[in-house]
Amino acid sequence: MGRYHSTKEMDSLRIKNRRTWYRYSERVGGDAITFLQHFCGRSFPQAVEDLLAFHGRARDAPAERNRQTEQAPEPPKPFALPPRHTDARRVYAYLKKRSIAPQVIRGFINAGLLYEDAEHHNCVFVGYGGDGKAAFASLRGTYDRDGSGFKGDAAGSDKSIGFRLPYDPDSRTVYVFEAPIDLMSYCTLHRGFHSNALALCCLDDRALSVFLREHPAVRKVVLCLDHDRPGMEAAERIGRKYSAEGYAVQTLSPPSRKDWNAYLTFVQQFRERGR
Repeated sequence: MGRYHSTKEMDSLRIKNRRTWYRYSERVGGDAITFLQHFCGRSFPQAVEDLLAFHGRARDAPAERNRQTEQAPEPPKPFALPPRHTDARRVYAYLKKRSIAPQVIRGFINAGLLYEDAEHHNCVFVGYGGDGKAAFASLRGTYDRDGSGFKGDAAGSDKSIGFRLPYDPDSRTVYVFEAPIDLMSYCTLHRGFHSNALALCCLDDRALSVFLREHPAVRKVVLCLDHDRPGMEAAERIGRKYSAEGYAVQTLSPPSRKDWNAYLTFVQQFRERGR
């Protein structure tokens, strides 16, 4: 998932650089040895022996190991939305902390674009395909530790759908963001915003390509990606591609800060200090 690894069994687990781990639901972490101690019940000596054997250096192993037959990859899981919680209190509280306007949060929930999952209380941003059926879900943890909370997609999500606002046939423009929260931030900053918009939930343009193919009347693309090196490089790459295909392309960066949510938070703090 991006720059992290996780597991099928524990989506609150984050593994960085294959060296360190942290489980947000338990607020514990460590290295490879403590991973085996915590999740496999191994003692310190047992964990060390397991890791040595895993890397082919077991004390009783021959000098050369035979290659193990590679197993066939598991078939992809079918897409399914996480179960819905009875309310969205944690989602409201988390997004308000991120400076998203309550009216915007309520609008997304009422439109079926956002809800709180029952098990982990994540924000679930639902992406619908051209047939009106849910095909993608971006998950965002409502607990942030040092600014880095859980991020991921529901199993079986179709990345070529991404997260979209309902199609507006009167608009010939689509605004493109990296993340749903950035899209919500833009809606908070521009309360009169009425246009087509989508979040790629990555820096791959597949979702934009599918959207434009489904809606040929849209002829202008406004790239609102993050104002950091990856975002700017992606905007340049995507902009060249769609300009060559005959679309009018505009790059729209936040006036300051790295992304639209960081800029929104800055604006809100500035207004509060000025009161």
